[in-house]
Amino acid sequence: MTNIASALKAEIARVARKEIRAEIEGLRKASAQQRAAIAQLRRELAELQKALKEGRRLAAAEARAAGRPAPAASPVATVEDDGTPRRFSASRLQTHRKKLGLSAADYGKLVGISGATIYNWEQGKTRPSPEQVQALGLVKLMSPTAVRARVAQLD
Repeated sequence: MTNIASALKAEIARVARKEIRAEIEGLRKASAQQRAAIAQLRRELAELQKALKEGRRLAAAEARAAGRPAPAASPVATVEDDGTPRRFSASRLQTHRKKLGLSAADYGKLVGISGATIYNWEQGKTRPSPEQVQALGLVKLMSPTAVRARVAQLD
């Protein structure tokens, strides 16, 4: 009886391994195809980012040659986002704004929001979204003369 039981058990294990191998082979092929597709999409993304950067560079060069300001893609267009995660501090925001000699309304124009929102952030009543924190960080990277020129341009 033990021979039949062990033979049956061995046969079931063999058939199960065979079935699993067949299933895994299909999954391996699908995984390889998906990895290849992801790699292709990454290459396309890199090409598109390179073309966008080149287009921005050419547009800025044409604008300089024509004697007009460079085209702005965002409220803070004079500094490139380096992707650095930024932290928010209400007191530092207020200090930076006062150091530049700007009103909350003018500082808000740089980021694309209202002066009341800037005031609420400085008072700690509300907090900016992560995107707004990035925009505030970009304003801090700008030189004071560039900030004043940008505010004048937005008025």
